[in-house]
Amino acid sequence: MSKILIIEDNPDNARLAKKLLVRANHEVLIATEGEAGYEMALAHSPDVILMDLGLPDLDGQTVVGLLRQHPSTVAMPIIAFTAWPQDTAEQMAAAYGCNGVILKPFDTHSFASQVERFIVK
Repeated sequence: MSKILIIEDNPDNARLAKKLLVRANHEVLIATEGEAGYEMALAHSPDVILMDLGLPDLDGQTVVGLLRQHPSTVAMPIIAFTAWPQDTAEQMAAAYGCNGVILKPFDTHSFASQVERFIVK
């Protein structure tokens, strides 16, 4: 079982993502703000982070930057979890230091396997 941290301020998106990942036998933590997500990443060492890029306090770029500077999270897989257009999302995710992108709305049938591609075993 992998531990996944979802940093997402939209409760419907977070709830659905958690439901799908728990169904796929993952432990899921949720943070609704960037600062709380950063602190949870340090405290819980998730195997992967799903990072909304538009958060109410710290934006995704700032949180990813902080995570990439910390020794315990520098290599942690981070997936941009965004509703931005695909080309923009991919460019911004790469510039921010993310390992990939999952677009919203996401496909409920393939979502867990999309996330699992980024989990290093």
